[in-house]
Amino acid sequence: MDLWEMRALPAGAVTLHDARRDEHRTVDLEQFEIGVFAVTEEQFAEVLGVPAQHPRRPARDLSWLRAIRFCNAASEWEGLDPAYAFEGEDITWHVDSDGYRLPTEAEWEYACRAGSVGPHYGPLSEVAWSASDGVDAPQDVGMKLPNLNGLFDTLGNVWEWCWDFLDPERYDDYRVFRGGGFADDSWSVRASVRRGGAPRMHHDDVGIRLARGGFDGQDAAQGWSAKADIERGGRGGSRPMGWTPRS
Repeated sequence: MDLWEMRALPAGAVTLHDARRDEHRTVDLEQFEIGVFAVTEEQFAEVLGVPAQHPRRPARDLSWLRAIRFCNAASEWEGLDPAYAFEGEDITWHVDSDGYRLPTEAEWEYACRAGSVGPHYGPLSEVAWSASDGVDAPQDVGMKLPNLNGLFDTLGNVWEWCWDFLDPERYDDYRVFRGGGFADDSWSVRASVRRGGAPRMHHDDVGIRLARGGFDGQDAAQGWSAKADIERGGRGGSRPMGWTPRS
């Protein structure tokens, strides 16, 4: 099992759902690469020199900022141009870089669905570690069946950080994580479910999956742009009753 294995996915399209606004948008994607497995403790240990208690389990309990820094460290490890630049905690994604990075939400959902349109790409008990398995920690990667893209554990086991903001109007700088975890029921372990946390937050059921791919342009690629994040969050527009911005 090559834990660093990446899978090249062809260009395609995916439809994303914004539940707060009850809107759908279709994103056209260029070809990109994504990890066959979530990043493991073994990979963290190799790149960052930290202990690995369970080498084959997904690395977890890491913040979005640490995930971003790991992407850059993995790029430098392999002689690639880092995808991210730091100015304090302000992060810039150089979209033309070929280094390792977090997938955009659109890339993540496209990779996870592998052409499926339902909530799961197969019977949940066969493809994902979830609450129904009764485990109390993530399990070794690759122990359940892969999706049709050949990717393991995109549902269940651990949630996976993405690049995008969750909802800037409601949650400020929260970033998205996707996929559900080992302690979640089937409602949360679905291809369309969105959750998130602040960049410094860390959770014992959230990890990462690496992506790669450089694109022409600046501050926009693969369904993401700073402008779209703001617009989808509702900033500058009306808000549904009961939704108030964080201060």
